[in-house]
Amino acid sequence: MPIEQRGVDTIPDVERTSTPRDLISILLGSNLCLGVIVFGWLPPSFGLGLWPSVTAIVIGTLVGILVTAPLALISLHTATNLSTSSGAQFGVRGRLVGSVVGLLLSLGYTALTLWIGGDVMVGTLSRLVGLPNGGATRALMYTLLAGCTVVGAIYGYRLLLRLSKVLSIGMVILLLIGVFAYAGDFTTAAPPDTPYLLGSFWPTWLLAAVAAGLSGPVAFITLLGDYTRYISPRRHSTRKVYWAGCLGLLLGLLVPQLFGTYTALAARAGLEYAGPLVDAAPFWYLAPLLLAASAGSVGNSGLMLYSMGLDLDAILPKATRAKATVMAAVVATTFVFLGSFAWDAQSAMTSFVLLLTAIGTPWAVITLIGHMRCGGQYDPDALQVFNRRARGGIYWYRAGWNVRATASWTLGAAVGLTAVSTTVYEGPLLALTGGVDCSFILSGMVGGLTYTLLTLRAPVPAAGAAAEPSTVDVTA
Repeated sequence: MPIEQRGVDTIPDVERTSTPRDLISILLGSNLCLGVIVFGWLPPSFGLGLWPSVTAIVIGTLVGILVTAPLALISLHTATNLSTSSGAQFGVRGRLVGSVVGLLLSLGYTALTLWIGGDVMVGTLSRLVGLPNGGATRALMYTLLAGCTVVGAIYGYRLLLRLSKVLSIGMVILLLIGVFAYAGDFTTAAPPDTPYLLGSFWPTWLLAAVAAGLSGPVAFITLLGDYTRYISPRRHSTRKVYWAGCLGLLLGLLVPQLFGTYTALAARAGLEYAGPLVDAAPFWYLAPLLLAASAGSVGNSGLMLYSMGLDLDAILPKATRAKATVMAAVVATTFVFLGSFAWDAQSAMTSFVLLLTAIGTPWAVITLIGHMRCGGQYDPDALQVFNRRARGGIYWYRAGWNVRATASWTLGAAVGLTAVSTTVYEGPLLALTGGVDCSFILSGMVGGLTYTLLTLRAPVPAAGAAAEPSTVDVTA
């Protein structure tokens, strides 16, 4: 299979051969990994039992899908990734806001997947063959996983799609076996010695809904376009692609996360997940667990790293996608070492997802509002101005930046960050919200409302997909 040569350039229609079913496969197969499963452990680690954990994850996921799934339609029309597509709203240089948000999201989730997957692999190998469970062994496992991930990410979308199709079947089987393996220890009560993290039920439940449920779909706000840009709108309707995205996100997030809740309760996993998960596994399930930790981690982190390479390629247009992917892998692996040896898993995960949700949500809302205002009509050629080191086009705005959109995002993100509640940081607006984390709601509302008000009378720069190429000044 040849290495993918495409970066963030426009995909020709002849190469857009994927289908809505492929979108479901890639969203399902890539998420059936410990990096997503571990989010199901968060509600029990916050002190919630079975049904509060399940309701928090399900409701949070459904709300997140309502915001995230429509983003898949943007790249269906632009034939490029979502951060580049957001140039229609933020300007061809302002789209760097989306590239940075996407890079941070992918970086964090890649590091988390390698971290949890590596720890479980070391634990299972320690029980199976007596491998030392120390820092050096974990460092070696993280490096091996990262190396395999880089290979898949560099080969690109086609290889990752094939891997996701295999994982969507194989990992479901392994998880079903896991349900049987942990059934004897399962309990509906929260793990012992885990009081409500925020002191009472409802604030803790809301935190779980955001940190475990909502954060899953939000992680894809810049990723969905990496897959839908390979689907042709000439052959597949917008409606089918939308519902495929919804179904893929629903299955791809709920299946692994609910398995994580189930195993966390069975393993009595309080402040740590990987260790108790391995310790509670019957000996006969260690080999399947090792396979799930390795193959699933490579599949998920491969897609995340692929997206990181695209976002970094967008930030550094002179870098090739392959070079950008290797650079991103080095940074992600560095974060894995920091996370494993310096940070507490629960605090690091919670803080990470809440902070990135706060800054990512207003970007997604503004991009969706712009998509509705232009009726899904874009000038794909004008979106590529920055990549060609050129100037001009209908998305040039003011020196390549749409000040209205950028200011709206900045205000929304700032408000969101001041309303975040984590174990390591609490925003000043919590005094007005009764200590409840409303960062997602406030950041999206403030960013979206500000953008709507600032652009009420502004002209909408839009062109049909078949429009004539924009006239640009090719001098850098």
